[in-house]
Amino acid sequence: MMDFRDVEHFKTECGYDFDDGWYPRVTKIVGIKAKPALYYFYAKMPSFGAAEQMKNQSAVEGTLVHDTIEGLLTGKTPVISPSIQASVDSFVRFLDEKQIQVDPNYVEYRLHHPEHRYAGTLDAIATIGGKKGIMDIKTSQAIYRDYGLQTSAYMAAMKPLIPELQMRWILRIDQDQACQWCGARLRKKGGRDVIRSNRSNYNDVRNCSAHIWGPMEGHVEIQEFPNWEKDFEAFLGAKRLWEWEHEEWLNKVGYV
Repeated sequence: MMDFRDVEHFKTECGYDFDDGWYPRVTKIVGIKAKPALYYFYAKMPSFGAAEQMKNQSAVEGTLVHDTIEGLLTGKTPVISPSIQASVDSFVRFLDEKQIQVDPNYVEYRLHHPEHRYAGTLDAIATIGGKKGIMDIKTSQAIYRDYGLQTSAYMAAMKPLIPELQMRWILRIDQDQACQWCGARLRKKGGRDVIRSNRSNYNDVRNCSAHIWGPMEGHVEIQEFPNWEKDFEAFLGAKRLWEWEHEEWLNKVGYV
């Protein structure tokens, strides 16, 4: 658990201030849940320090992608870093091909739920296939079930404001390079190169003596998360556990 210097440090790290008070952030709340994929990542790394460094660098890279996409979705013309050009180009093509409409008024939108007392920042509200919903953008290596907790909290907070919200989507953006000889994929993330194969080309990858990497290729996948009410029940359970874990600081804030 993170150590906090004082009340203001706790409030800044864990929540947002609104006119009617301070609220804990959704992403901090869902962080109380165990994350097996994250533990597996730490176990594979040579040291805890190396894992932390890669995780922090990955967060910086993810923020760069988010900030760039936020600019595009709100009609700006951000300078696109060459390091993420493939990802951004793939994202723009995907929105056009799928005819995804994004409401610029709800891009990086700060929200809060006065009754259940939490806050967050949603990435976007979009209309896809005739359905309007919450669209959360990720740069992770996979789409995880845990994302349902986060987006259900956003849905519950936004439903009173936009009753026609129906769906939640996780839209994952990534980029990698393919070996021109064996078909292996090179993913550069957090300052670390990871080479992957699949069952169909495992032997080819293992026997490839010298990879020749092609150009960077962007990838986009999207997944629907229905039944937000069920996920929201789980989120509220996680919230109660997070409150128990941080009860001392929450008392100092005046939240409990």
